[in-house]
Parts: sequence; C-alpha cells; structure tokens
Amino acid sequence: MSFDHPPRILFLYGSLRDRSYSRLLAEEAARIIENFGAEVRFFHPHGLPLHGSVPDSHPKVQELRDLVSWSEGQVWCSPEMHGTLSGLMKHQIDWIPLSLGAVRPTQGKTPAVMQVCGGSQSYNAVNALRVLGRWMRMFTIPNQSSVPKAYQEFNEDGTMKASAYRDRIIDVMEELYKFTLLLRDQVDYLTDRYSERQAETAKQANKIVSQATGTDAAPSA
Repeated sequence: MSFDHPPRILFLYGSLRDRSYSRLLAEEAARIIENFGAEVRFFHPHGLPLHGSVPDSHPKVQELRDLVSWSEGQVWCSPEMHGTLSGLMKHQIDWIPLSLGAVRPTQGKTPAVMQVCGGSQSYNAVNALRVLGRWMRMFTIPNQSSVPKAYQEFNEDGTMKASAYRDRIIDVMEELYKFTLLLRDQVDYLTDRYSERQAETAKQANKIVSQATGTDAAPSA
C-alpha cells in the first residue's frame, strides 16, 4: 500500500440552488475526509453546457475531465428528483467518457454515493448512481448515505448537525479513504482483461504482417 501522497478525492454534486443540500452534504463530507488525510477538489457545474451541445474542448468540459483524471476516488452526491438522481448529476457524468485515447479516466477508481431527500428516506438516487459507477468501470464502495428531510439536518452556516446521519457520513468517508488507499496501486492488475489482451495481441500481429508485406492486413475476427 502506497502512502507517497494523500488519496485524491473529487466531489460532484447535483443541484445549482443557492442553498443546495447536495452541495452542503458534499462539503461536509469533504471536511471529514480531509481530516482523514485526503486531498479534496470540487467540480462546480455552473456553466457546464448540455452534453453534445458544444465540442469536447469547451473549458468547463475540460475542467471536469481534468479533475476526473486527477482523482483516485470520487464522491457523487445527488438530490432525489422524481424518484432518481437529478438531471444535473447525470449531465456531469455524461460528459465523462469511458476512454480518452488509450486512457480510461474512471476505470478502477473508487466512488462513494450519497443522496439527499426532501421528504422521507429513499435510496433511489444512490441505487441509480451505483449503476452508473459500474458502467463507468469503477469500484463503488459498499457503504452509502441517504439523508431524509435534508432541510432539517444543516445549520445556518451550512455545517451538518450532529446526528446518526452525520455519523453515517463519517463511516462512508472513512471507508472511501481506506478503499482508495488499498486499490489505487492495484488498478492495472485488477482491470487487466483477457479479452483486451487478446485484442492487443491480434493488433500487434496485424501490424507485423503489414510491415512485412507492405500492405494492411485484414483485421482478425
């Protein structure tokens, strides 16, 4: 296990409201995991254009992708809206590609998922975020947080009130910190796939044939 630098944790949140409870929960979690020793950065989605409406070179898109590449773990915190994660939360993840050239910017990284609810406790948003984490080839940690009636759980200054819900946030951040430390140096080994090794072998074989014959070899089936 390498301790040569603090775990690098990126926070994404899913609401643009002035008093966004998903942002406040993310900020509380960031303070907690910083106390464990992590380095924290936030992506603030104000000004992020709709996916596909601008080129990938747009500054906000590049900012998001640079932060994703920098991170070793992530925290995704969304309000539950109409029974699932917010459109803004999904919108950010849609801008993160599965691959950038030869690099897979999310593969093997460790996200933690959290949600805030306007009413009674629900797990729809965190369940949806887990599906996205799997699709993005990430190792979503087992623990998670759902905060019901979030408007009751924060002080005027934005800090979270002492409660069992805050205790759960501490548990989640401690687990994320540990999982990130354990997995970050093993990503290449854990994500090495037989099918991809076979494809690379075939690619190299075709390249050798092409160089030998001066022609492009047909791709193998």
